[in-house]
Amino acid sequence: MSNLQQTLSIIKPDAVERSLENEIKEMFKSKGFSILKEKKIQIEKFEAEKFYKVHETKAFYNDLCAYLSSGPILVMVLEKENAVLENRKLMGATNPKDAENGTIREKYGISIEKNSVHGSDSVENAKIEIDFFFKD
Repeated sequence: MSNLQQTLSIIKPDAVERSLENEIKEMFKSKGFSILKEKKIQIEKFEAEKFYKVHETKAFYNDLCAYLSSGPILVMVLEKENAVLENRKLMGATNPKDAENGTIREKYGISIEKNSVHGSDSVENAKIEIDFFFKD
């Protein structure tokens, strides 16, 4: 039985600033992801606050929102079998120092905050996050 899923991926400002979009997209493609949609945008802080609303009670919330809106980002819809889990594996741990070899964050992440990529953490959130950026 197929478990084809879609997930949201964001290439964050630190990676866009270093022109890593193509390298990161190639890592997704080499792991069998299809990139269904993509666009480069810059969001306002209030939009980042809406996007990260699930984290609003956490200490890092303000910094996270300020950071996501600090420069251009590349938002993408990825598709593959078990896309949510597979994307999280490929991204690696939130802290690049803890990320496994060969993961995006291990390779490109600078810090916990500047960890180069975001990916949906559940199938339910993937749908919400995709709709957030790609309301057709």
